[in-house]
Amino acid sequence: MGRNTRKRRTPLATKVVAGAAALAVGGGGLLWANFNASAHEENRAHDRTRSAAARVATIDCPDVGQQISDVPDRARGEVDGELATMDSQITNAYQRLATTRRAQAGDSRYVQNTILGPLGDRRKAIIDRIQLEIDRAGGRADENLDELAECQGRPAEQPQNGDGQDNGDGQNGDGQDGDGQGQDDGQNQDDNGNGVAGPVADDFIDINDVEPNSRNSRNGLAADGDGGSTGTFTSDCGVNENDVFNSDNLIAAPGVDNGAHHVHDYVGNQDNDAFSSDEDLANADTSCRNQGDRSTYYWPVLRLQDGTEEFDADDLGGGAEGNIGRILQPAQAELKFVGNQRSDVVAMPRFLRIITGDAKSFTNGDANANSSWSCTGFEDRQITDKYPLCPEGSQVVRTANFQSCWDGQNIDSANHRDHMAFVQQDGSCTNGFQAIPQLQIRLVYDIPTPTVENGSVRNPYAVDSFPEQLHKPITDHNDFINVMDEDLMNEVVDCINSGEDCQ
Repeated sequence: MGRNTRKRRTPLATKVVAGAAALAVGGGGLLWANFNASAHEENRAHDRTRSAAARVATIDCPDVGQQISDVPDRARGEVDGELATMDSQITNAYQRLATTRRAQAGDSRYVQNTILGPLGDRRKAIIDRIQLEIDRAGGRADENLDELAECQGRPAEQPQNGDGQDNGDGQNGDGQDGDGQGQDDGQNQDDNGNGVAGPVADDFIDINDVEPNSRNSRNGLAADGDGGSTGTFTSDCGVNENDVFNSDNLIAAPGVDNGAHHVHDYVGNQDNDAFSSDEDLANADTSCRNQGDRSTYYWPVLRLQDGTEEFDADDLGGGAEGNIGRILQPAQAELKFVGNQRSDVVAMPRFLRIITGDAKSFTNGDANANSSWSCTGFEDRQITDKYPLCPEGSQVVRTANFQSCWDGQNIDSANHRDHMAFVQQDGSCTNGFQAIPQLQIRLVYDIPTPTVENGSVRNPYAVDSFPEQLHKPITDHNDFINVMDEDLMNEVVDCINSGEDCQ
């Protein structure tokens, strides 16, 4: 069937539906259609008389997974499962927040007593189990994890620790700072006019208003330098013509249906659900032209909120969790490996896992954020915390430059980050880390430019996200599992170290 109507259900997409049904029966999620009906009714009656700035727009919980560093291998599956349960708890609490505005209007303690307090208690119980699982496996659990149980209500504003733009880089004063939501712009935070909470007008910026060479993020950049390894290797794996989608996350939530709570595009490896083993990945088909590359490349889908009902309109991870509209297939998906500006690179170990960016950057802050948005013809202008409005004839561009320093030992780590690092300011790797080929993903989309006027946005586009992250552009992220065979990886390294451009 046509891509603009309803996609066929692939085997992976079918698993999403099955997982959604199982959770829905157990009360795991509210259908977003029900949320819309109640939210519209309550908002009309109460929100016009209340300050939008005073309202709790979303839920901010400390990211327990990022604080865990010592998890024995035999406990990692259990711990990842517990962390995935915590994500589901936040999702359910956020949906309750969005559907009880009338009760909140009549009781100033409602959110704390009915939503945040019970959520903290449930999180405390899971943290206790995580500590026990780590201890039983011979590790040492951090006794301070208990301090991460409590969650806060937050108004809609920019990430707590800055947004990667407010660093004297020429971006202040052009509409990019402030609360990031346009709280007084006529769009309430539970409904952007399309039935979901975001994106809103202030999440967009005209690319002409972005200063050239102004992106000042600590992540994804390397300093200029002489020497090093200057070659490239490009892997052509298509643009997901096979319609492989699911809302799993094989890296962060293995063995958990709907572990991402948003839908991913996949290119390369064709066996990418939460239950895929390394052996499954090694034996799977690949969409890559070079059949020696069975690597998994994936990212959250980009959707156009134009009223289209996709195959997942009623499923968890999709419409049931606020991810609505037409899934956009990239016009281009460029997968390039480049070198290090200070040294040769060494081979990646097979099954190395890398996550770049942070799907929870809106509430976590920008420490791990690595989103970069632009338009073709304007790629010297990069923005982290806004979606670009591109002029006629220009396409939207998403770019991600991965961490390229490896600890030399581990293919993964407890928080899925510590085994990898970005280069230092001079382009070198920190002591003890080795330079590996840096993966750079560039995605290009043909998207009708949204109309932003009078504080409202029509037909916006947005990345899929956890519901409480409100579809913020700063939450964009990419994932990679290296499943190249040894011969191909050696070829990649040789090309880069010898200064050749290969594919």
